[in-house]
Amino acid sequence: MTVKAILDEKGRDVVTIAAGKTLAEASALLAERGIGAVVVLSGDDRIGGILSERDIVRAVGKEGAAALGKPVSSVMTARVKICHEESTVDEVMQIMTKGRFRHLPVEKDGRLDGIVSIGDVVKRRIEEVEREAADIRSYIGTA
Repeated sequence: MTVKAILDEKGRDVVTIAAGKTLAEASALLAERGIGAVVVLSGDDRIGGILSERDIVRAVGKEGAAALGKPVSSVMTARVKICHEESTVDEVMQIMTKGRFRHLPVEKDGRLDGIVSIGDVVKRRIEEVEREAADIRSYIGTA
């Protein structure tokens, strides 16, 4: 199973934010959309960073409520790990596990093309395991 299959089913829409917006605005956007991260675009749909709930909580924990007035660019992760349509579910799981993050932007031709979450990846992996188990049961039943 590839990232392309995930995106083909769930869609390629990604919630984005400008680097100059405040953490308060980013928090409101995350809450409004019920999501855990937003991609920061640097222009021409190029990935400039990613901001997660965890990033905001760390900033507030360190600086208090004043952190909410800071720009997204001051807290976001600028060196974003990405994947591509051809990436497999197993590859994406390894990237997410190693980096300890839950969202992975998908890049195509240098531009943002979608995003996959750990929930998307786990759902696909469970479907694969269930399909394999059904195939094995079917094979045993006909043997």
